[in-house]
Amino acid sequence: MTTSRETIDVDIACVGFGPATAGFLTTLVNKLSEEPPLESKVMPGMPLQIVCYERADDISFGVSGVVTKARSIRQSFSANDLLQIPMTTPVKHEKVVYLLDPIGASRRSKALKFLDSLMQGFKKIFSKEVFCHAIELPYIPDFLKKDGGFIFSIGQFNSWVASRLMATGLVQIWPSMPVSAPIIEDKKVTGVQLTDQGTDKSGKPTAGYTAGMNIKAGLTVVGDGPIGAVGQKLNEHFGLPPGHHQRDWAIGMKILVELPKNCNLQAGTVIHTIGFPEPEIFGFFYVYQDGLASIGIFVPSFFDSPVRTTYRYLQHWMMHPYLWQYLQGGTLRSWGAKSLQESGKRGEPYLVGDGFARIGEGSGSTNMLTGSGVDEAWETGVQLAHGVIDLLKKNKPFTKENLEEVYLKPRRKSWVEKEGQIAEKARDGFQKGFLTGLLGMGITWLTKGKINLGCEPKRPYERILPLEKYYRGKVSKDELEKILEETRTKKIPLHNILMEKAGWPKIPYDGKLLVSHQDALLMGGKVQAPAGYGDHVIFLYPLICEKCKTKICIEGCSGQAIMPGENGGIPAFDREKCVYCGACLWNCAHHCEDNPEKSNIKFTSGAGGLHSSIN
Repeated sequence: MTTSRETIDVDIACVGFGPATAGFLTTLVNKLSEEPPLESKVMPGMPLQIVCYERADDISFGVSGVVTKARSIRQSFSANDLLQIPMTTPVKHEKVVYLLDPIGASRRSKALKFLDSLMQGFKKIFSKEVFCHAIELPYIPDFLKKDGGFIFSIGQFNSWVASRLMATGLVQIWPSMPVSAPIIEDKKVTGVQLTDQGTDKSGKPTAGYTAGMNIKAGLTVVGDGPIGAVGQKLNEHFGLPPGHHQRDWAIGMKILVELPKNCNLQAGTVIHTIGFPEPEIFGFFYVYQDGLASIGIFVPSFFDSPVRTTYRYLQHWMMHPYLWQYLQGGTLRSWGAKSLQESGKRGEPYLVGDGFARIGEGSGSTNMLTGSGVDEAWETGVQLAHGVIDLLKKNKPFTKENLEEVYLKPRRKSWVEKEGQIAEKARDGFQKGFLTGLLGMGITWLTKGKINLGCEPKRPYERILPLEKYYRGKVSKDELEKILEETRTKKIPLHNILMEKAGWPKIPYDGKLLVSHQDALLMGGKVQAPAGYGDHVIFLYPLICEKCKTKICIEGCSGQAIMPGENGGIPAFDREKCVYCGACLWNCAHHCEDNPEKSNIKFTSGAGGLHSSIN
């Protein structure tokens, strides 16, 4: 039976309000205010009808600290304007720190252990930081430097930009309005469909069912990130360009901390860490004004652990002596997580087509050599806005050919494209190991991308080692079977027990900063999952789940929303705990039966997620 849906016609429909869409709408509004009024085609006599739909219940929800050069952002706003945004802090001091392993549980290659022993042997020569099991590197590669940049809270930044846009009256931004799919008619995108409400968890209509409206638009601007439903369905429908794939991912988990009074770190300090708790895990420490800091780690897809628990590793990272000297006595104020699509240029989808254009992280703009994506995303939005204004003024339709001319061509000539090409294979060395990865990044930078180490990235599920192999020599086969049985019976994840068996100490909870995973959900925000929506995490082929022994979807879940099911079978999903990070989409040990590039988990549209008014 065909569902009857109400239809609204607009000129431009945007999906997702992040830095890319913010850059697009800011530039569009600024240009429109400079030009003679442009009349709406769907509402004659009225100005252009421009609408943006955002899944989260508020533009500022979520926690995300970021450091950026802000090259493009500063062309849209003055430095004085940016400093009006809460928590915004200019970068003043930046360093890279190599963290040694003070515990002895980290998995390090023989070469890395030898390097560590050399560093330990020169304790008396190095500064006191070595006694904290860390080395402050004397040199920061140019590609990592953020000189002249800013530390932002993306939540505060997005909220500030959105309030300016809404004040113009030229744009409507609708939070708490998840979009389920693009509307595709004869290979042309003609708008989007909002998510159905009043359904049960399986998506079937209930007594309060309301079909999601069809939003018909002359142009659909897709900026919904790497896990957005519209972007995913465009990829499924049109495929990716030849040779492109999206195999490099990471989960970023972040905490906003109220630093202890005795912390002497200067506002504007940026610390990048490598080496611990596992060599592949990168960390960051950004200090704001007023004694606040954003701290966190990135757990990448090339980390082969079958218990890829970001939260537990984050706590061990915080307790490293070098970092703990600044954090001990601090208080958790906000917490969150986000999936990062780290394929960059190699993961670029088709950027334009009849009726649509893609911007931001989901368009492959992230630069994994420089470790930056916010300013790049903003710039892609700016580029599209200039092209859209050009077409509107000339009264030309938003066809693929026209969008290629006004958006794709300028993007190909921009710094985003040039730097993205250099960075495209920068991290391939990590396919061969940590030291090869670091060396590969350096060679890529020195040769401007002409020489790269490593090989083509494997699919994430191809890298996950069996539990028996990963813990060989640390946990016996009999012990492992007992642990598996215990966790099945108690319906709890494996990682805490396995990590402690492998030498990681228990976390000494202090009730302030070191808290249980579930307490972080309560203290660091609030998970809101309004009733009437279907589950957005779907296990496609249950038989695969039942046979799976390495259920990394459970171990890697940021909010413990995916837990063991009955008798260790299909995992149980609880949307009341889902922080909407999307880690499960790539943290799966098996591929989809009909597509080797996809996992056995489908992540669809949905409302809710982790919300915090303090970012």
